[in-house]
Amino acid sequence: MAEIIQRDGTWAFDGSTVRITPGLHRSVPLFRQTYGEIAVPLEAVAGVAYEPERKRGRLRLRLREGADPLLQATGGRLPEPADPYRLTVDIDGSGVAEYVAEEIRHALLLEEIPREPARTYLVSGPPVPVSVRSSDGTVSFDGTQVRIDWSDTSDRVKRATGPRIIELPDLVQVEWLPNSGYEDGFLRFVTRDSVFSKLPPEKDPFALDLWGSARRDLLTALVATAVMARLPHPSTRSGEYARGDPPRLPAAPEDAVPQQPRQGHHDVLLRRLRELGELHRDGVLTDEEFATTKAAVLRDF
Repeated sequence: MAEIIQRDGTWAFDGSTVRITPGLHRSVPLFRQTYGEIAVPLEAVAGVAYEPERKRGRLRLRLREGADPLLQATGGRLPEPADPYRLTVDIDGSGVAEYVAEEIRHALLLEEIPREPARTYLVSGPPVPVSVRSSDGTVSFDGTQVRIDWSDTSDRVKRATGPRIIELPDLVQVEWLPNSGYEDGFLRFVTRDSVFSKLPPEKDPFALDLWGSARRDLLTALVATAVMARLPHPSTRSGEYARGDPPRLPAAPEDAVPQQPRQGHHDVLLRRLRELGELHRDGVLTDEEFATTKAAVLRDF
């Protein structure tokens, strides 16, 4: 067992798995503490390095492309302190850090771990259900559907559409950009129907606009990762969305009859459509925004 224990966290390698546990010190970012322990199988590792500095060093684990849903969801945009595959090492721990890195490198050579992209996720995402309260609302995922409940400060367009519920089979991908504190971020759920939507995050009923506490909004990456882990792996997806071709939706049976909304829902539907119409007439919504939001409301009912 090769192990290093630091205030920033603990890395333990038993020859087959690198177990990363975040530290409990207040200097450890909230995101890492909330994400919790990560078990990285050796086959998911591409490399490891210890980077010494004058007062402290950094132990970094590099994963194979496509092996981890967290890295897939965040696209390398996690702030460095929140990166769970980076460990700050005090100067007196440099020898142990070098030893741990060397043991992992030695195992990679012995097991002949390939370096090409993984064709399946090798690291587990966060467990579900998971729920995060952000500046634009609360987003939850139970493993089968995403639900967004807008906050009182959300744009009137979003509040007029009511809670957003997105079934997992309808999702094409998840887009995430962190709130840096200087520039807003967003969490967008791209569906087959909204794949070509050009609405900005603050008006998009399928997106959370992240503009408040950067520390809290960063937790939305938990939901993005949990969803990403349950979507088809990128290596198995069709390239039609990347090429920009229109998504191919399954044809409805010829004898299919559109379902009518229940009476209780019918009143809610009419009220929301009236609210959208007023926003459109007042110039709050452009023609494109009105059409997209109206379609989203009708689709929910």
